[in-house]
Amino acid sequence: MNLTVFGATGGIGQEIVRQALAAGHQVTAVVRDPARLTVTGQGLEVFRADLASPEAVRPAVAGRDAVLSGLGARSRKDAGVATRLTRTVLGAMEAEGVRRLLVVSAGPVGPEPADAGAVDRTARKVISALLKDVYADLREMEAELARSATDWTVVRPPRLQNKPLTGTYRTVIGGFPPHGRFIARADVAHAMLTMLDDPATVKQGVGVAY
Repeated sequence: MNLTVFGATGGIGQEIVRQALAAGHQVTAVVRDPARLTVTGQGLEVFRADLASPEAVRPAVAGRDAVLSGLGARSRKDAGVATRLTRTVLGAMEAEGVRRLLVVSAGPVGPEPADAGAVDRTARKVISALLKDVYADLREMEAELARSATDWTVVRPPRLQNKPLTGTYRTVIGGFPPHGRFIARADVAHAMLTMLDDPATVKQGVGVAY
């Protein structure tokens, strides 16, 4: 596939680029600072842009089979970034007629598992309170996706870890894996690439966790 990756210098974004290249895909990595992209390889194109407007990134998505986004807030002070930048991506995709889009959100934004234990429910409430601005941003981002003409998928991980790829994660379409508390960024990237051509995940939120 010919893919474009936004947020390509982030933890999940770099893993998407690395794994996509290893799988033989052609990858356009959209970055503000090319020096921060540590991934190299045959089939990689680096596209420098600050996501100021859809027009600025239309060339990066034109003719691509799919777009993957790891864009999001790095801290509470960045709340609002996910919605604003995703609007830019959506505008560029709709202008170019590119439909497939996979985006990272967060587990607490989706529904709570029906069989969640007391510990998991309490932890979810505490985290949601601490990061309420970030999660409000992600909810608005997901609403933007739902209003768009794209074939979107929202991937909702729990707490992220910098650990190697395992491939042993669980996914739940429209929900969240019971007692899922952690997942490596590498596995989130793997899940997103696996979902690229899975029609069951189109216009769905997908919980991923160990």
